Amino acid sequence: MSQDQQDWIETYEFQEGVTASGPAELQKVGVLKIGRPEASRVLVLVGGREGGAAVFKHTARSLAEHSDDLQVWAVDRREQNLADLSGFSRSPEEATEYYLGGHYTAHKQEDSLFAASWGLEVLVEDLRRVVLAASDGGRREVVLGGVSVGATAAALYAGWDFDGTPGYRDLAGLAVVDGGVLNAYSGAGMEFDLPLEAAEGWLAQIEQGAVFEDYTSTTVGLGSRPEDAAVWFQLAAVHAVADPDGPAVLADRLPEAHLTDHKLTNAGLLGHLFDARRAHPSFSVHAGTLEDSGTWTDGGPTQLATVTEAFAGPQPGAWLWYTLNRVLLDYVAGIPFTETDVTRRLGLRLTHTAEIDVPLYAFQSALTNGTTGQAAASVTAASRIPELALHSDPALSHQDVVYADWDDNRFLQTLSQFLKNLPRRG
Repeated sequence: MSQDQQDWIETYEFQEGVTASGPAELQKVGVLKIGRPEASRVLVLVGGREGGAAVFKHTARSLAEHSDDLQVWAVDRREQNLADLSGFSRSPEEATEYYLGGHYTAHKQEDSLFAASWGLEVLVEDLRRVVLAASDGGRREVVLGGVSVGATAAALYAGWDFDGTPGYRDLAGLAVVDGGVLNAYSGAGMEFDLPLEAAEGWLAQIEQGAVFEDYTSTTVGLGSRPEDAAVWFQLAAVHAVADPDGPAVLADRLPEAHLTDHKLTNAGLLGHLFDARRAHPSFSVHAGTLEDSGTWTDGGPTQLATVTEAFAGPQPGAWLWYTLNRVLLDYVAGIPFTETDVTRRLGLRLTHTAEIDVPLYAFQSALTNGTTGQAAASVTAASRIPELALHSDPALSHQDVVYADWDDNRFLQTLSQFLKNLPRRG
């Protein structure tokens, strides 16, 4: 730690959330806080579909290091409280047996119906408690940002009605990265159209027990249960930290989609899972090369060690175990960024989207092929946003954005400048 960083904090704390359905111990969100407590500006960050607080560990450190007056808070959404992370406090071998041996406590869909109502309203109400805590009674300014569907959450927060108070009034600025509202995702092949009848059907499925979705696990080929991908990636990271050059402990236990004739080291196995040449574009990084020997050689904007630290945990981890279908339904319903029959049916209070009057930062990697910026421009034109700072880097993957080194990361560089130049609110 440098002399300038000696007054930093890097802590993980819990913030009381809104009271919703479910046990009392679940009514909270985790917050990773990095930077100087005396900073007068706080950047609050929300992850994507599966993004937990530790996804932003490198981002937060980098931004705080390059600013004398910034603290970064990364949020773990309340559904992470459902995860049994206790095994990761043990040795890597014990953790492997605990999770792959089936000894951990998983939350079954049928036993988690209380979370069927944890939708966008619960999410933004939780976020508001974090934002207000960060503002410290108005003594500090808060910028709210998000990556992927976390960017959707940030935009919808700004347009939300909190019992007569518009969400944007809490904020000094907004930052959306590889996502947002309107057509932000269309360049990545994701077009959203949600007629009322379809929304009713989706809602009925959730209320009947489809509380969690398994998209990440099935997409990356690591299982069919909601938590499978998060468990595998964290186990791989734990072994890569403990013995990076040792023979891969998990190699023979990998699901079929990831089995390889390569001899792998522990670091090589983790790199194999993230390798941009073979992994899904939403989950890959440009971090180097898997050698014939099974070792990993760094190369590219991201260092594998950065990813390894984020995923190893134990708390916070980089990925959430459980993604809530109700949040996804509400995200899709809110993408038109105005009140509709669907938003009214779902109780989404998006009454202030045209009034937003804080500066907007937007960044797009290779994932969305320019539509993140197009959507941000449309939001700006349809509101009172005074300034749009739009930046791109097609050399970065969706995950490189949060993990790439400063010198190779246009996102970090431009967001830092945006935060420094942001006018103080009167």
